Amino acid sequence: MDWQDEGVLISMRAHGEASAIIEVFTAAHGRHAGVVRGGGSRKMAATLQPGTQLAVTWRARLEDHIGSYTVEPLQSRAALLGDRLGLAGLTAICAMLRMALAEREAHLPLWRATMALLAALEHDPDWPVIYLRWELMLLEELGFGLDLGRCAVTGARDDLAYVSPKTGRAVSRAGAGDWAGRLFPLPQCLMGQGPASTAEIGQGLAITGHFIARELMQGLGNHALPEARHRLIRLLKKRPDRG
Repeated sequence: MDWQDEGVLISMRAHGEASAIIEVFTAAHGRHAGVVRGGGSRKMAATLQPGTQLAVTWRARLEDHIGSYTVEPLQSRAALLGDRLGLAGLTAICAMLRMALAEREAHLPLWRATMALLAALEHDPDWPVIYLRWELMLLEELGFGLDLGRCAVTGARDDLAYVSPKTGRAVSRAGAGDWAGRLFPLPQCLMGQGPASTAEIGQGLAITGHFIARELMQGLGNHALPEARHRLIRLLKKRPDRG
C-alpha cells in the first residue's frame, strides 16, 4: 500500500529514540498519520513543524497499518514565529482540524480553504474574518451547516439579525420579537457582507464555537473546544480594529 499526496502537518510527537509520528491533513486522504524515520533528529526539526506544507509518500504493508511517511517540505511557515497572533491562528487551525476530522476521510473543499487560510495568515491583515468563515465551512463540510439565507420564522431574506442557538437558522428582527434576547446576534461578516470589526468577529466565533461544541464535540463525548482556539480568541479581543 502506498500513495503520494500534498498536505499540511498538524501534529508531531516523538516515537522511540529517533522517529516521530506525524499527522498530515492531505488533499486526497484527509487527516492521516504515519511514522517518519529519523523524524526526531535535529535535521528534521525545522521540517516537522505544525503548519509546514509537505509533499508526502505513505507506505504500509496493509491499509489499516499506521504506515510510514517520507516527506519533502514545500513551504515553511516559520515566518509566523515572530507574529504572536498569526502563530495563535496557525495553532488553532491545526488543533481544530485534529479535533474535528475523522481519520482518513477526504475533505477536498476544506483542504483548499485551509491552504488559502494559511496563506492569508502570512499576507492578509484581515485573516481573522477568513478564519471565522473557515470555521463556518468546517461545520458545513462535516454536515452541520448553518442556514443563514432566510428567516426561520417569516421566510424573509432581509434584515436578518439573529441566529437560533437551537436550530442554527437565521432570524430577522421582525421574526425575533420578544425572543431576541435568547438568540445570537448575527454579524454580517459571517455571511460575507460588510467589514468585520473585532466585536463582530467575536460574535461570529461565539456562533461557530457553540455549534462545533454541540454538534461535533458531542459525538466525541466531549464539549471542550481546543485550548488553542480559546487562546486565539483571547488575543483577538485585544486586537484593535483596523481603520
